[in-house]
Amino acid sequence: MTLKVDYRSAGVDIEAGNEAVRRMKSHVKKTHSQAVLTGLGSFGALFSLRDALADIEEPVMVQSTDGVGTKTKVTVMAGRYEALGQDLVAAVAGDIAVMGARPLTFLDYLGLHKVEPEIVESLIRGMSDACADAGIALVGGETAEMPSVYAPDELDVVGFVTGIVDRKKLIDGADICAGDVLYAINSSGLHTNGFSLARKLVFDLAQHAIDDKPVELAGVSIADALLEPHINYVAPVRALLDAGLPIRGMAHITGGGLVENIPRIIREGLYCTVDRATWTPQPVFSWMQQLGQVEDSEMYRTFNMGVGLVLIAPHGLLGDITSVLRPFPKLKVWELGRVNEGTGGVRFE
Repeated sequence: MTLKVDYRSAGVDIEAGNEAVRRMKSHVKKTHSQAVLTGLGSFGALFSLRDALADIEEPVMVQSTDGVGTKTKVTVMAGRYEALGQDLVAAVAGDIAVMGARPLTFLDYLGLHKVEPEIVESLIRGMSDACADAGIALVGGETAEMPSVYAPDELDVVGFVTGIVDRKKLIDGADICAGDVLYAINSSGLHTNGFSLARKLVFDLAQHAIDDKPVELAGVSIADALLEPHINYVAPVRALLDAGLPIRGMAHITGGGLVENIPRIIREGLYCTVDRATWTPQPVFSWMQQLGQVEDSEMYRTFNMGVGLVLIAPHGLLGDITSVLRPFPKLKVWELGRVNEGTGGVRFE
């Protein structure tokens, strides 16, 4: 007897992949403008820069890549995938928006054990919605079914963003000086960071189920608390820059929290003080801290603790920033701290 072997018997279903692509097309297309010259299926994505470069004297291309990390594990546990696509765009695009860049194009990589068209469509729908909201073209990506690489019910998503900025409008923190103020903009929760510690505390140590509703979360399920989508800061940041406010530096608070991310834009000879009395982190943070008796220093180094973005600008701009961000009702702004002469990175008061 002759054993017939094909790609499907090896674990890769080409037809499922084709079905996933068919489902993607309508979602991806809504992110396209006339600048996008190719559709899905091309060997490479073509994007016309004519309009993007029209008013830029010295164009600088700004690029970044990131993933959603361990949050994918919680997503699989809950069976919710659309927000993961939103998270990916918000995480990557936010990193170049804080440098003053306008994100133009987005590419994704999705690797998984098995292609299930409904799940892939949900992920791409989330990415497409987030890209459309931020004016970014989702120009392509890669969906890789690799059963020998990824375990059952396992997936990984990575995003690649490209933007552009006029060199004279780059925001790199070079003009930050002592006396400037740290203005905070809230997060919506964990965003995409600290999930390795969160999983250890919630599921390994406390042995909770994904749909549990601990009293500390005031009736909110663990799935809802942990999977709250990452705020997309691209449009708010563009509004602030278009308003001409003298923003001297911006920090996207991702992995490493306030402790690691603010110093990335502070030059030598300066340090920042953060007043913890100016805000109250969301209940999910204090609840997790109690589960494992986690030290404050570890919490503020691992999680964003309710602060998703930090602006550094001269004193007296709180009213102007608040006014510009009024069209974004989910955002709150407050004075978080100060820039001082000396060394020490970030100090908490």
